[in-house]
Amino acid sequence: MVVSARAFRMPPSKMAFRPGQEITLDNALKILMVKSANDVAVTIAEGVSGSVEAFASEMNRVAAELGMRESHFVNPNGLHHPAHVSSARDMAIVGRALYRDFPEHADLYGIGALRLGNRIIPTHNGIMGRYPGADGMKTGFVCASGFNVVASATRNGRRLIAVVLGYPNARARTIKAANLFDEGFAMSSSGRQVASLPSIGGGAPDIRSDICGPNRRNVTEDDFAVPVAGYAAPTPASADNESPAAFFANDGRPPAGSSTTRAASITAEQMAVRPSFDPVPVYVGRAPGWNGAVAGAAKPVARALSRRGPMNAIRPSRSIRTPNASNSSAPKRSPRKRRRKRQPAVTSRRTRPSRTPDRSGRRRANGTRSPKLSRTRCPKLSRRRSLQKTRRKHRTDTGGDHDRG
Repeated sequence: MVVSARAFRMPPSKMAFRPGQEITLDNALKILMVKSANDVAVTIAEGVSGSVEAFASEMNRVAAELGMRESHFVNPNGLHHPAHVSSARDMAIVGRALYRDFPEHADLYGIGALRLGNRIIPTHNGIMGRYPGADGMKTGFVCASGFNVVASATRNGRRLIAVVLGYPNARARTIKAANLFDEGFAMSSSGRQVASLPSIGGGAPDIRSDICGPNRRNVTEDDFAVPVAGYAAPTPASADNESPAAFFANDGRPPAGSSTTRAASITAEQMAVRPSFDPVPVYVGRAPGWNGAVAGAAKPVARALSRRGPMNAIRPSRSIRTPNASNSSAPKRSPRKRRRKRQPAVTSRRTRPSRTPDRSGRRRANGTRSPKLSRTRCPKLSRRRSLQKTRRKHRTDTGGDHDRG
């Protein structure tokens, strides 16, 4: 697939591939699952469906077939849009469908790190490598919806999918997913299908002010070096050291003075483990030995412009009837005479005088007369010339100078 200019303009998180660079679908899917690169998502959409809009329409069609009645997709990367919405129920449905319909690609959801040249790209999914049996799937973040994850874990041949939406940071998101897994594995199957869950209803909440607003506390919480927004400073009345931020700050051990240890007893040993992954190699460019076609964004269809706006197609040119045609007896139209454009009259243009005109006022070689210097520029020079002119006139009238004796 070819990276387009539209994909290159996507905001972070991104790989910043240049327009015209090529990448295989397999490498693009691995980068998308680990890095959540917005530009790679657009490249995949354009390579599969020809455009982002066509790919979004395909997403909505498949979502309707799966019974995702609370979702509507506008783009392939999940960037915020008022009409781009989903729910925890629908995300659980699509997660189950991926494992059920594409079991041969299940290894894509459990990649812990990638190696692109000398660059190591770790996953954003903090539950992988920390919770026993965790094997996927995908994280997501925008200011309007907070920190989200669709996580999966397998134990004794039983796989569970946990969906966490709208959490204030990555660590709290990871702890919530681990608690859901513990509760799910502790109980037997309820027999209810996820598709039978009722819809919550109402519009999607916008928590942008809480996640990215001015009231948040800018700290970096270590969830694979992902900068996240932390909790606000606890008040003395509620400072019982039971917040997820305090739990992770204590490196996974139960904090001192904790009144309840439910969250710590579930995840203390599990979450304290620092995961280590073997990076999966990826590369940019065509597959070795591939000489076939390369997918990319569809070229725009040429449209003719008219006074009423763009037309859907270019009008075909009017056919010219020849004398040899079968309808030669039809009256022929006289050719329309082409009017000659009226040529503007050629007028001579006077050249601009130079900045240092000749004081003599004589004509130049190009036929223009250089203007004389204005006498108002120098008052002393003007008075001197006026006095000389008066003396010359007086000398002419008297025939000579006055007697001095």
